[in-house]
Formats: sequence, C-alpha cells, structure tokens
Amino acid sequence: MDKWKVEKTAIEGLVILTPKVWVDDRGSFCETYHQPDFAALGFSWRFIQENQSVSKRGVLRGLHFQAEHPQAKLVRVAHGRVLDVAVDLRRESATFGKHFSVELSAGNGKMIFVPERFAHGFLSLEEGSTTIYQCSEVYHPEFDSGIRWNDETLAIDWQLEKQGIEVPLISRKDQNLMSFPDFLTGGFFP
Repeated sequence: MDKWKVEKTAIEGLVILTPKVWVDDRGSFCETYHQPDFAALGFSWRFIQENQSVSKRGVLRGLHFQAEHPQAKLVRVAHGRVLDVAVDLRRESATFGKHFSVELSAGNGKMIFVPERFAHGFLSLEEGSTTIYQCSEVYHPEFDSGIRWNDETLAIDWQLEKQGIEVPLISRKDQNLMSFPDFLTGGFFP
C-alpha cells in the first residue's frame, strides 16, 4: 500500500508509520488515520479517544500507562518536535523493560504506534509542540500510573544535553511516579 510507509522497530508491535503527503501550491494534505488501510496492513486496533497536548520546550511528560484497561496509542505531532519514548512492559516479551525512542515532528510526519502494556512519554523539543494521540481505550483516572522518566534501571537517554535542555519541566504527579523495580513488584500486567 503506497499511502503508508511502515517501519518495524526492534520491539515487537512497536511500529513507525509515515503517511504519504500530497503537496501543491496551496500547501499539503495527508491522511493521519484510515482504518481500512490499517486493517489491510494487518493492524487490528481501533481508537475510541483522541487527546492533544501543547507543551513548552523542555516539558517532559511520562512515562505513563494505565494499570487496568491498558491503552494502545497512535501518536503524532501536529506542530513542533518531540522525542517520543515507549517502554515495553509486557512481561512475556523478549524485549520486556527495553525502550525505544524516535523524534516525531510536524516536518517528518512520522507517527508511532504504541501497543497496550507499554509506558509512554515524550520530551518537547520546541516551543508549542502539539502532540496528538489516539487511544484504544478511554482514560480511567483511577488506573492512571507510570514510571519515573529518569529511572536508573531503564537508563533512557532523553538527549537533554544534545537538545540544550538543562532541566526538563515535569509535573508534580510525574515527579512522584514509581521506579521500574517498584513496577516489577507491583503486580502490574501479570
């Protein structure tokens, strides 16, 4: 199917999708979601909620997951740039505890499909970065959970120095998320 470029990652189920963009003297157009195309590509997920966040440069959100009613997400950036990070929390997976990062931007048009039972977060690399993500399950605040962005066990390179960000701006809630060792003993996703 020539409307979508599909790139598999080293983590099973985590996929980068780039839609074909039509450009003319008026601007550009692309489809960012087309369920029949995605079904033809072998993706069975459907989305029932869409979220949007606008972030200042240096804002770090995550690493979030929903402890019950886990969400698969299709994430894209409509304005600006982010470093998007997904962590495999599927205990049966060969890549359990491994992470993957990719730059998503309005310019490169890339989207990332994050399966259920992954932790997800991103670092805003530009002022006003607008991140849009479709979710396969509605948000259940009572099951909202996450792992600290700077967990030593996960050792994620957020590229702060490379991006010229000394200290990321993090919500109080995200500063108080659990460690990965706490996740391991917490009975999540048995």
